[in-house]
Amino acid sequence: MIHSSIPSAQLVVQHFKAKKIKNIVISPGSRNAPLIISFTEDPYFNCFSIVDERSAAFFALGMALQLQEPVATLCSSGSALLNYYPAIAEAYYSGIPLVIISADRPPYKIDVGDGQTIRQDHVFHRHIGYSANLKQDVSHCVSRVEKYAPQWLENGTVEENQDKVKAYNDSELNKALNVALQVKVPVHVNVPFEEPLYDRLEGPSTTALIVLPEAKEDENFLSGDMLDTWNAASRKMVLVGVNTPNSVEQQLLDKLAEDPSVIVMTETTSNLHHPRFFSSIDSIMAPIEKSASKEELFQKFQPDILLTFGGLVVSKKIKAFLRDYKPKRHWHVDEVKAFDTFFALTKHIRTSANNFLSNFIPKTKNVDSDYFGFWNARKVGYEVKRAEYLNQIAFSDFSAFKQIIDTVPKGSQVHLSNSSTVRYAQLFPLHPSLKVYCNRGTSGIDGSTSTAVGGSIYEQDPTLLITGDLSFFYDSNGLWNNYIKPDFRIILINNSGGGIFRILPGKEDTDNFETFFETSHHMNAAHLSAQFGFQHITVNNEEDLQKSLEKFYEKSDSPKILEVVTPRLLNNKILLGYFDFIS
Repeated sequence: MIHSSIPSAQLVVQHFKAKKIKNIVISPGSRNAPLIISFTEDPYFNCFSIVDERSAAFFALGMALQLQEPVATLCSSGSALLNYYPAIAEAYYSGIPLVIISADRPPYKIDVGDGQTIRQDHVFHRHIGYSANLKQDVSHCVSRVEKYAPQWLENGTVEENQDKVKAYNDSELNKALNVALQVKVPVHVNVPFEEPLYDRLEGPSTTALIVLPEAKEDENFLSGDMLDTWNAASRKMVLVGVNTPNSVEQQLLDKLAEDPSVIVMTETTSNLHHPRFFSSIDSIMAPIEKSASKEELFQKFQPDILLTFGGLVVSKKIKAFLRDYKPKRHWHVDEVKAFDTFFALTKHIRTSANNFLSNFIPKTKNVDSDYFGFWNARKVGYEVKRAEYLNQIAFSDFSAFKQIIDTVPKGSQVHLSNSSTVRYAQLFPLHPSLKVYCNRGTSGIDGSTSTAVGGSIYEQDPTLLITGDLSFFYDSNGLWNNYIKPDFRIILINNSGGGIFRILPGKEDTDNFETFFETSHHMNAAHLSAQFGFQHITVNNEEDLQKSLEKFYEKSDSPKILEVVTPRLLNNKILLGYFDFIS
């Protein structure tokens, strides 16, 4: 098997192999040639070539999301590395073990005017779990080391100093990769290389010292008074943010739903389902906000105990409510971290949601209460009114989303872009078989397409991306790769701009608003579709959308884009009108 002749490149590959990190997303370059050679020549690794580093990082993130394991990206030196930052920030706040590998120039060529050099060490220090800045080998190209960094060889022979370099690099690689595996956050490995970069060996010239992560035993997370407190409370709210599909046993959710003192509030990204769960949070919250007895209703809704798990929550309304009407106790369940989102956190339960619920729920008892009954009656009421409203409105984002969500094939993997797309999706129930993902760590629109493509690679069922126009055009390079499968589908809601800004406070009907907030445009996806080999269909009314959806998911030899054109100036009025109507 072929290896790079550079010892540190060999070490990196050996560590990744030992830690079972086998998916490597590579952005082509020259300085990273030693690592490209070492990874691509080893059949253990699955290597993917993505030219655009920003897209490559989100592609890797999508793959890590779907696999629930670390995925690595590899780039050359210089500004290439900085393009990883949006995906790194998303991974950091979403708890995704993205592993960043960057090739670097020798330290003595930084800040001296050499090409493609920046200060790569600790470049992500505010959004990274660990930065491993490896030392340059002194046994590779000794003549240049003697010329530019003779101090590296002052204490001992080349071999002795190389042993010190190897020991340091082994230690840093073990630390970084074990953090990715255990803490599930992004890590950065920066590797300086001196030329020549392309020399190869038939066998390795060095052997890594591997330290595997230690298995962590669950602590005793059930304190003595937790069950008593829970069983005594008549108003308990369970709020679930972003949650991996099939991560919680359904029988535990069924038991939780039986308790009349419990309300379970979920979102599309929660991937939890039960007829008694509240899956459209804003449809409950908005009528309270508009009610003449708002204060009384909010007090009636205020929980004694708030139990949360999963990642970040989409609904601004529930966050605002819980910050103003704080629970007496807020328990958050997560193996690693607990955000104090509502400024009321009283306990961090350090285990998985499934482990906590499987130990806790069987010991709880149902409590007589009208908490669920009262609010469930309101839920049933808005569901009836929603159906009435849909029968009387014009074609728009709102009605289009209802049609789209009703027709997604069972079992599909669904990726949602951010901004208005993920918010519209909250208003309608999804089939329990769907596996839903969205980049809610930083909630940016910048990598939704790339994430969905990466997430589709190892998914057996078809993948659907539902996206808005700005998100789609922003990340059009997400289609620039050779890994898009024929069953990949995109539904593009083109409302000619950032429609969400017409919903948010501050909307004005001025040229400045349309240019600098809404970003109105007249683009369509026809040419991009042709360029990247997608079938493309455009619809702009309810009847054509229904007909197109009937054929859209049929098997094909190429992926498809269904572009749904909706009225820019009407969408916000219909959405805001919905909340007025159900109130």
